[in-house]
Amino acid sequence: MMGNPPKPEPISQANRQPPATQPSGTPPEIQPPPAEDFAHTTGTRLDSVNSALPVRFAVPGERTAAALAWTLLGLITAADILTPAQWVLGTLLSAPVALAALGASQRTTLALLAASVAANLLAGSLNAGRDGITTFDAVNRAVSVLTVLMVGLLTLRARQANARAARLAEEERRLTFERGLRALVESVSGPLGEAEFVTRAAAALHTLTGARSVEIGAVDRAVLREPYARSLGNGTGNAADTENSSYQKQPPRLNTRLPLEVLTRPPSPGTSTQSNVWAVHGGDLVLARLSRRAAAEGGGDLLVLMERPTAPPGEIAQAVSTLQPLLDRTGLLDELRLQRAQLAERGEVLRDLVYAFSHDLRTPLMANAMSMETALRGAYGPLPEAYRATLHNGLEANATLLALADQLLAVAKVEGGEPEDPPSDVNLRDVTVGVLSQLQARAEARSITLEPHLSGVRVQGRPHDLRRAVQNLIDNSVKFSPPGGTVRVTLRADADEAILTVQDDGPGVSAARIPTLFQRFRGGGAGSGTGLGLYLARRIAQAHGGNVTYARTARAQSAFTLTLPLELPPSTPERP
Repeated sequence: MMGNPPKPEPISQANRQPPATQPSGTPPEIQPPPAEDFAHTTGTRLDSVNSALPVRFAVPGERTAAALAWTLLGLITAADILTPAQWVLGTLLSAPVALAALGASQRTTLALLAASVAANLLAGSLNAGRDGITTFDAVNRAVSVLTVLMVGLLTLRARQANARAARLAEEERRLTFERGLRALVESVSGPLGEAEFVTRAAAALHTLTGARSVEIGAVDRAVLREPYARSLGNGTGNAADTENSSYQKQPPRLNTRLPLEVLTRPPSPGTSTQSNVWAVHGGDLVLARLSRRAAAEGGGDLLVLMERPTAPPGEIAQAVSTLQPLLDRTGLLDELRLQRAQLAERGEVLRDLVYAFSHDLRTPLMANAMSMETALRGAYGPLPEAYRATLHNGLEANATLLALADQLLAVAKVEGGEPEDPPSDVNLRDVTVGVLSQLQARAEARSITLEPHLSGVRVQGRPHDLRRAVQNLIDNSVKFSPPGGTVRVTLRADADEAILTVQDDGPGVSAARIPTLFQRFRGGGAGSGTGLGLYLARRIAQAHGGNVTYARTARAQSAFTLTLPLELPPSTPERP
């Protein structure tokens, strides 16, 4: 019959170090009592965890040393009183004072010193009354008293020096740990993926804890999975690396089933929650658990396995608790990267759909327009006037749909950041004249006058894009100007900028709609339409280092202003 698996042991100073490291001859009373579980120390101050250990070690030693010293003082005093003065046993009264240096407190040492001097004087007085006193006996007694005082002074000095050295060693150890903790944080900080985080954390914990080896992996159904990392010795040839060679020969635990004693976490002292750091195998294997975000691939938490770490329990617990928020941050960054990749993929799908829709839409529209134009030219004989009016309306609707298809293609190119031809020298006046000629017939059909005031201005840019921007602005003004109105187009150079202003007599844009005027698909009023023309005009201008703005003149006229640098800035990207 199989027995129950060994119960995980709360890590302690006693079971973390092998018994063989205890000095031989050390009285059993000064052995350290078991420390509390790791989880109980996690999150507490380091000095409250580790600085308490010397006090707990010293309490049983102080009592033992004091009891031995007082017992020895009584025996030597009795022997000095009962023996002749010539034996000079009073010199031995310095022994209890020296014994106090093994662990007694300073108060106990001073009391023993005073008692030893008093015992010396008492024994000398009793011996003189019983046997008489000679000059030799007086000198011996004085030497005994001086010896006790000297030993007491040296004992106090030694205790102070030892305490100072212990404080300095503790401070140095604490500073070393804090430097290691900062190095741990720095090594796993930054925009890391979870796999790189695990690799860096294993190496940093190996250095910080002094463990023979450190393994970190995700636990999935009692099996250690990816992300996984293992850190071993540096192979410098010293005694520690010689011992590390045995761990290097051991196969990694990746994709292996972990024993139950490793997976079972003991509860924290005084609580019903499970600890995040614990030990098994007599303290030789220290384990810690780091929680992963629910959305992490693999789903299981990270398990840290440290073989025979040399760092105190509180330091290991603090290092693990420091890693947890950094792991949470890494998991959040992984989620953001995944969401960004998914959005990019969806954007590519939508862009492909727009391309396909715009391309497939143009072919039947152009065929339909050709058929209607052929009918209007009389290819099918005379047509009734009402039928001709219907064909004209159909041609206008076709033109609107073709313009929409062109705008959709342009938006897809702008949003997709497709590479374009390098910028060249563009005569902006010629571009504007060409656009005005193209829109002249539409303006005349609505009795709108186009009034150009154009100066010769040349800029650096892409001619096709600049033509689209200018056309969108003038076409927008023609569309929303009242019949009989005037659209004034002004082009001039001002310092290092080319300024194109398009002003019309339209109803203008309400104050509520101005913030969204240049956003795509924001139709529903004057200055809009499909919601793409003004958006494209501004994006094209910004891609050339300029901008498009809207203003209302003092005469209640709408004015759109396109500004472009005369020289394209070197830092300006080819596409936004």
